[in-house]
Amino acid sequence: MKIFSTFFLRAGSFVAVMLPLTLRAQVVGPTGTNTNGSSSNAIVTGVPFLSIAPDSRSGAMGDAGVALSPDVNANYWNPAKLAFIDGDNNLGLSYSPWLRRLVPDVSLAYLSFARKVDDRNAIGASLRYFNLGAIQLIDANQNDQGTYRPSEFSFDVSFARSFGENLSLGLTGRYIHSNLSNGAFTGSQQTKPANAVAADVSMYYKRPGQQFGNDALFAFGVNISNIGTKISYSDGGVKYFLPTNLKMGVANTWFIDEYNDFTLTMDVNKLLVPTPPIRDNSGNIISGTDDNRSVPAGIFGSFSDAPGGFAEEMREISYSPGLEYRYNKQFALRVGYFYENPTKGDRQYLTMGAGFKYDIFNIDFSYLAANQQKSPLSNTLRFSVSINFGGQKSSDK
Repeated sequence: MKIFSTFFLRAGSFVAVMLPLTLRAQVVGPTGTNTNGSSSNAIVTGVPFLSIAPDSRSGAMGDAGVALSPDVNANYWNPAKLAFIDGDNNLGLSYSPWLRRLVPDVSLAYLSFARKVDDRNAIGASLRYFNLGAIQLIDANQNDQGTYRPSEFSFDVSFARSFGENLSLGLTGRYIHSNLSNGAFTGSQQTKPANAVAADVSMYYKRPGQQFGNDALFAFGVNISNIGTKISYSDGGVKYFLPTNLKMGVANTWFIDEYNDFTLTMDVNKLLVPTPPIRDNSGNIISGTDDNRSVPAGIFGSFSDAPGGFAEEMREISYSPGLEYRYNKQFALRVGYFYENPTKGDRQYLTMGAGFKYDIFNIDFSYLAANQQKSPLSNTLRFSVSINFGGQKSSDK
C-alpha cells in the first residue's frame, strides 16, 4: 500500500528550502528552475540543518564564531581552534526549538566534546540531531496509518594541531543521515533514508599585542565545511549538493582592564554550491551555467556561475557582525546581526544574549528577533551549557 504523509511535503521542503529558512526562500524548484521571477535565485541544497548555528554564544552574535576565542563549540565553527582550547576536557550541550512560527515540535540538539591530547594536539567530536516533529500518516483512502517522526543527524570527529603559539590547522570527518519520509512514495519512486560523508578543513590564527594603549588580541579564522558526496532520497532521484560553505571571520578583543573586555567580530559566508541557472518554460538554460555537475566542479565553479555575473556572486555572501562584552570573565552580554541578500533567502535578523560562568560551568542563552514581520525565525531561542574539567592548558588573556 502506498503510504502518504501529510507532512512529507513539509519534510521535503526542509530539504529543498530550509537553507534560506524563510517562507519566501522557496523560489527555486528541484531542477534549478527559477519559479519566482528573475529577482530571486536562492540556492537549493540537501540537509540544510547542517547550516544552523547550534550554540548560544555565536547565536547571540549574529551567528558569528569562526574567529571567536576557542570553546567546545569550535567543533562546529572552526575545529582548528580546538588546539588552543582551555582545559583538558570540555563538554557542551545546546538545544533550540526551531521554526516555532510554522510548527510546534521541531528542534535542534547539539552535543560536543573536546580533549587536549598534549600542548599541540587536540581532538573533538560532536553529534547534531534535528527533530522534525510528529507526522500523521494516511494512505490513499485517507485511513490513519499512525505517526512518524522524521529526523536527521550528523556525527563528526575532528583533529587540530597548533604550529607555534599563534597558528593551528584542523581536519574534520562527518557522517550524515537524513530520514524524512518513512518509505513514502513520491511519484512512482519510493523514498528512502539518505546518507552522505563529508569533511571540513579549517585554520585559526591569533596575534596578541597592544592597541590604543590596551592589551588586545586579533584573530582570523577560515573553515570550509561539508565537502562531500551528494545526497538523494530515492534511487535515480534528484541528487542534492551538501551545503558546502566557505566561512571566514575576524575577531578583535580589547582588554580594557583586569575586569572588562570587549570583542568585535565579523563572519562572512558563501555557499560553494552551483547557482541555479535561469531557464525558460521548456527547461532550456537562458542565463547561467548548468548546475548538474560534479562536487569538485560545483565548488570551484561556485565563484563564477551566477546568471547575474559578479554582482550576483556578491549577493550570495552573507554577513554576521557581533559584539561581546565580558565582566570579570564571568558575565557576558552579546549582540549581533545577520544579513542575507533578499534575492538569496532574505534572512535578516537581530540577535542578543547573555552568558554566565560559575566554577567549571558556562551557561548561555540567545534570542533571535527577525526583522521580517512574519518570519518563521522570529523569537527563536537557544540554550547552551558547557563544562570545562581538567587542568588549564592555555588562555587568550
